Amino acid sequence: MAKTPSPCIDVCKFKREGHCIGCSMTKAQKSLFKELKKNKHRDAFVEMLVGQQSRLGRYKHWAPEYLKKCMKKKAKPVRAVRKAA
Repeated sequence: MAKTPSPCIDVCKFKREGHCIGCSMTKAQKSLFKELKKNKHRDAFVEMLVGQQSRLGRYKHWAPEYLKKCMKKKAKPVRAVRKAA
């Protein structure tokens, strides 16, 4: 199985109190994700991010874009992403 891809959807504009308008990650979270090597840790991070997006609001565009990214990289998306899409 392919490695869980980064939640980044290549928008990278930190305008919502330090959160990216594309994926909701902060710069610190982006750095942290890059350090995660095991898929179970990456999957848990993506699950956390979906919850964060739900709390922050205005991120309905993210899940469909991330699903496309997962399909392109032949990676199985975590369940929370499939539910959000």
